[in-house]
Amino acid sequence: MEIMNFSKTALKNLFSKPATSAYPFEPTHYPERSRGHIEIEIDKCIMCGICSRKCMSNAITVDRAKKQWSIERMGCVQCSSCVIACPKQCLTMVPGYTPPSTEKTVDTYYQPIPETKMGKVVNDIEKCILCGLCARKCPQACITVDRKEAKTWSIDRDKCVQCGLCIDACVKFKALSMADDSEKGVVTLHKE
Repeated sequence: MEIMNFSKTALKNLFSKPATSAYPFEPTHYPERSRGHIEIEIDKCIMCGICSRKCMSNAITVDRAKKQWSIERMGCVQCSSCVIACPKQCLTMVPGYTPPSTEKTVDTYYQPIPETKMGKVVNDIEKCILCGLCARKCPQACITVDRKEAKTWSIDRDKCVQCGLCIDACVKFKALSMADDSEKGVVTLHKE
């Protein structure tokens, strides 16, 4: 009797469509809102490193000196924390997964090293109220504000990556802007 039950199931499966897709011969259709893999527009990246600090699985590494951005594909958990945190929106979550492999793959992207920087953050000290919002928003901690004693605003030009987060933080008073500036090192402005 058991053979009869099995033959009924076998005949049914013979004439029905397969339950699985013919991957990799047929392309997979991903449903809406499905996760995928991280892609980067390396030309827009400012190498600030926020994505690597937000990555909970430590799959992303950023080397500012070499202008190198890397992701370990098998280590990435597709949480999109890096995409949300990126100040320049150069990271995107693309539907589709990393092709299967027997080895861990690390995708490395290189950015050409510019000869000169486009501009630097400058402060109109007359408009500045030394609130310190720019210093708190700076991902490189290159801005320091002394509001109480010396009444100074300082920026370390060598650490600045021109991400613009400090300028975005100063929306009310518009004291910060991007301009051509050849100064290097630490620049300190005093409020009278």
